[in-house]
Amino acid sequence: MSLEESADGEAISVGVDHPAQRWRIVVNRILFRGMLFTMGAIAVGIYRFDRRLAWRFAKAQARNLARMCGVRVEIRGLDRLPKDGALMFTPNHQSHFDIAALLGYLPGFNRFAAKRELFNEPILGMVLRTMGMIAIDRDNPVDAIEQLSQLKTDGYSTIIFPEGKRSRDGQLLPFKKGPFVAAIHLGVPVVPVVCKGTRRIMPKGQYLSIIPGSVEVVVLDPIATNDLTYDDRDRLRDLVRDRIAYELSQ
Repeated sequence: MSLEESADGEAISVGVDHPAQRWRIVVNRILFRGMLFTMGAIAVGIYRFDRRLAWRFAKAQARNLARMCGVRVEIRGLDRLPKDGALMFTPNHQSHFDIAALLGYLPGFNRFAAKRELFNEPILGMVLRTMGMIAIDRDNPVDAIEQLSQLKTDGYSTIIFPEGKRSRDGQLLPFKKGPFVAAIHLGVPVVPVVCKGTRRIMPKGQYLSIIPGSVEVVVLDPIATNDLTYDDRDRLRDLVRDRIAYELSQ
């Protein structure tokens, strides 16, 4: 396996030369796609009868996926989280594996926010809608705010990637204002989360290839929004981005 350095000095995989490694990646690709659709469909079936059981099942399968693909996930900073109340998690986004790591290892039955186009996929869309995920429509942000308000009422937390899309080179992209406007409007704490190593595990543009290795998820200190107003949205956005950037540099 050949290596090069990312901009932050981290060694990343850029090629796989060993036959056993290539076969492992092929198997992992099949596992990922198979579990995404079969376990997702099972979770949807369970959800119709017991929502909490469905979420426990989905979270357990995300952890099983990591183990089966040879990925070790370590999470730090859970002691920083409050014991109750809705939160807005704002992680950086390096690869599709971020979703599995966050679903499996963050506590609680959290809802992801995703672009509306994904909800049009036949099977994936059914899973997203049934499991209560939030569809983000840039042309109708009010609808997303209403859904987030209901989640807060129900006591669920939300996971929103403020970059809006995956970073191809691992560098943080500009953060969008939407998640921070929503957090201020709802009065929920913003929790910066840092995903490390996921780009190496599941490189963008390599057709859902998963390379065995280690991933770290770091939960940073929550930032209260109770006393913030709409005029503070940029400052909050920049504070969260700075904290994530600093942790990525460590």
